[in-house]
Amino acid sequence: MSNIQDTINDLAQGLYKAEIIDKKTLRNLTDQDLPVLHEFTGEEIQQLRKKQKLSQSVFAKYLNVSPAMIRGLEQGKRHAHGAILKLLNIVERHGISGLL
Repeated sequence: MSNIQDTINDLAQGLYKAEIIDKKTLRNLTDQDLPVLHEFTGEEIQQLRKKQKLSQSVFAKYLNVSPAMIRGLEQGKRHAHGAILKLLNIVERHGISGLL
């Protein structure tokens, strides 16, 4: 486990002992708890969008980004990371309805 995770877990243990958080909140996070996110190429993002039968503008609205962002991702000028990467993985696994 990383030092950051150890620190967070130690902090959570202390908060639990001080009765600031309950046992449901207290959880040791490990890499196994987090899903592996697929890193998309521009072509894969375009295929994903087309599979959902959405225009760039509509896809952008679902992902809460600008159409220019979608264009940049599809053209390989920009790379998905953070929340947008997570949303793309949700769409890949569950379809656009996974965002509704």
